[in-house]
Amino acid sequence: MAEYLASIFGTEKDKVNCTFYFKIGACRHGETCTRIHNKPTFSQTIVLLSMYKSPAATAAVLDPAGLGVSQYSDNELQSHFDTFFEDVFVEVEDKYGEIDEMNVCDNLGDHLMGNVYIKFVKESSAKPCVEALNNRWYNGAPIKAELSPVTDFREACCRQYEMGECTRAGFCNFMHLKPISKDLRRKLYGRKMKEMRRSPSISDAESSSEKKKKKKKKKHKANHKLSGRLYM
Repeated sequence: MAEYLASIFGTEKDKVNCTFYFKIGACRHGETCTRIHNKPTFSQTIVLLSMYKSPAATAAVLDPAGLGVSQYSDNELQSHFDTFFEDVFVEVEDKYGEIDEMNVCDNLGDHLMGNVYIKFVKESSAKPCVEALNNRWYNGAPIKAELSPVTDFREACCRQYEMGECTRAGFCNFMHLKPISKDLRRKLYGRKMKEMRRSPSISDAESSSEKKKKKKKKKHKANHKLSGRLYM
């Protein structure tokens, strides 16, 4: 029996646990859902709830009929999003650990709109990041971070949306991921490849280390002669 329950966990056959929460880390029913939302105690992935405030999404919510004329061009909206994405990506990766994948939802439903999902290379980076970000603010609002059960974004995303065929628009219950510009993708995700290419071999590292030691000794002597005190 235990093996059977484990085999259907998170699938459509599971009548106890919420399938949507298991797949996308969010559910449109929220706390009123009749099924259990099993929040993880450890994960590689975190979610920053409703963090990205898209001018286009805000306008769509206020004017669902689309009768108004957008005051932003496509280029302005993309620039606004790219700036946000780079801010968060660089800040999180530099302070909390290497990012494997970061995605932002372009949905209009309350449970997904503006959610930022960050999957770290190392699981050990996620929990400290959540704890730290829950004490920080962004753009005048407190950040709400938590661990997410999402491990495979291919399962969480709307395949029809990716093919341009989703009929539910932004109110789909699966993730509609907002793409960043190609230049920014190369800049952010290309950093890893550049760092790997720049990383010296063991022999090069030893040679570099020796050079630094010799340079430090020379600097030590120079400072000792100039100041008459011990250089540390």
